[in-house]
Amino acid sequence: MSVRNVILGLLSQRSRYGYELLQAFQALAGGRETWDLKPAQIYMTLLRLKESGLIAEDDSTPSDAPEKRRYAITPAGQEELRRWFETPVRAEPQRDEFFLKLMLALATGQADPRRLIYTQRASLFQELHRLAALRMTLDPSTSLAHILLLDQAVMHLEADLRWLDMIEARLDDVRKQPIPEPELRPRGRPTKGEK
Repeated sequence: MSVRNVILGLLSQRSRYGYELLQAFQALAGGRETWDLKPAQIYMTLLRLKESGLIAEDDSTPSDAPEKRRYAITPAGQEELRRWFETPVRAEPQRDEFFLKLMLALATGQADPRRLIYTQRASLFQELHRLAALRMTLDPSTSLAHILLLDQAVMHLEADLRWLDMIEARLDDVRKQPIPEPELRPRGRPTKGEK
């Protein structure tokens, strides 16, 4: 997710200080345990947004602390935010670190693939338990948005657990297949007539 776009959205509500943006971001994301954004990332993003002309320092609101900078969204920032809202979010489910770890274990023999699956499954169950316990502490009358976010995370974990079951059931079939290898191409400049 683009932290810069969330900052633009928060600044579209009203001008804010960097620390206010950090607090607003964490409240919106469901707390620090959901998304641990560091203050340095907020300030670095503010600098880049300012350099891009998407935000500006807001001098219209007097500050009791002159060293604090208050930021406001610019018309260019409003346009960028509008484009972001109109663009679908792309998930990247085919970029999976566990999949690469499993394939390397099969290719190199450096680790037992079944053990990797068991370890990953145990970790997913622990996270599932943690999220379920957290969800139980929330009041639906005041925290429904956070509950919905946790429900999404739980559903993703459940899908990952089903996927691990499927991999484990078909692991012997995968082992029988050749490990993907790159097509070797000659190095250097192509000769005349080659493209």
